[in-house]
Amino acid sequence: MEPGEGPGPLGLHGDEEIIEVVELGPPGPDDLAEEMEDVDFEDEGAEEPDAEAWESEDDEGVEDGMEAQDDSEVTFSLHSASVFCVSLDPKTNTLAVTGGEDDKAFVWRVSDGELLFECSGHKDSVTCAGFSHDSVFVATGDMSGLIKVWRVDAKEEVWSFEVGDLEWMEWHPQAHVLLAGTADGNTWMWKIPSGDCKTFQGPACPATCGRILPDGKRAVVGYEDGTMRIWDLKQGTSLHVLKGQDGHQDPLTCVASNQDGSLIMTGSVDCHAKLVNSATGKVVCVFKMESVTPKAPISEGEEAESNSVESLGFCNVMPLAAVGYLDGTLAIYDLSTQSLRHKCQHESGIVQLLWEESSAVVYTCSLDGAVRLWDARSGKMISEYRGHSAEILDFAVNKDASIVVTTSGDHQAKVFCVQRPDR
Repeated sequence: MEPGEGPGPLGLHGDEEIIEVVELGPPGPDDLAEEMEDVDFEDEGAEEPDAEAWESEDDEGVEDGMEAQDDSEVTFSLHSASVFCVSLDPKTNTLAVTGGEDDKAFVWRVSDGELLFECSGHKDSVTCAGFSHDSVFVATGDMSGLIKVWRVDAKEEVWSFEVGDLEWMEWHPQAHVLLAGTADGNTWMWKIPSGDCKTFQGPACPATCGRILPDGKRAVVGYEDGTMRIWDLKQGTSLHVLKGQDGHQDPLTCVASNQDGSLIMTGSVDCHAKLVNSATGKVVCVFKMESVTPKAPISEGEEAESNSVESLGFCNVMPLAAVGYLDGTLAIYDLSTQSLRHKCQHESGIVQLLWEESSAVVYTCSLDGAVRLWDARSGKMISEYRGHSAEILDFAVNKDASIVVTTSGDHQAKVFCVQRPDR
């Protein structure tokens, strides 16, 4: 989950440029928060999770001597296994929450790595964690579907709920409302801390990714069967469904919206990224990544090299979008011409990308344990930061783009200072 995005602080995909203006006439945050108060929530019983123990594979492909270089300012090392997720508090950007394979989540200070409190009581790997829009609450969710919400100033748990196996979780950008997608295809919405509940029934397959749109009234959810739905959060109805040829041929991995919510982009295991008009639900264009070299015939016993879209996002200051692929390609697309502008190659797969809020700089983290900054106008790498001895699994950038917080398979979270005098 995703820090500082657009009008709300949520989302991991960075901020986005207005390409085509859709007159939404968005109300102010107070109106939106009040409108969320009008939503009819019904108390629905928690579903018993049918969770299998999740075992991590041994770290593979990590280069020897990767840990020799450490550009980080602060290292947080209270986790005892891989650290899967990180989020920064949107109000001050001074606190981080991290969750890991050790079934633990911690809230800690970015400046010195000092622990504020532990979000205790999880019984499976904590894969989702994030702060509410005003930094009052922090939510943590584990793979088995146990979600807990804590009041940050009091350091105490105020709410918990158990759903099916958890796929993703996100706070509403203007209200104390939490959304989560589960493996049974449901998307859940709760008021916090009252716990009033509403569900959005998807197809009978996992709701693999989701994002609340900037207007706070709609959410886009992607599913394992390749479909995408845009939901009306107040009415609980599906506004648009993309399926068949309009949808993806394989599971969706990520979704993003531009700053005004008029455009949505979806990424999938099928290696396609689709640009969608959120008002009409129509596909504007499809970005396909063609292989540069033909794949060699696969010998017996060898696995075919897989590729997929892992992360994507819109630039906030230019009509550009970035798509990160598992094969290490960062593609910068020009939205005005709907064409590929740059290909920035990484030696290993891209896990996540984020745009700076107010510039055409895109950040990537990858399986080789490095964070890289790219100038999307030129396609050139600006700088690279190392310090982890294993792959980076998630990262967050603060509002003024002065620090990056990373989490890794090496059981650590790190804070990197990336501020440059010439930017």
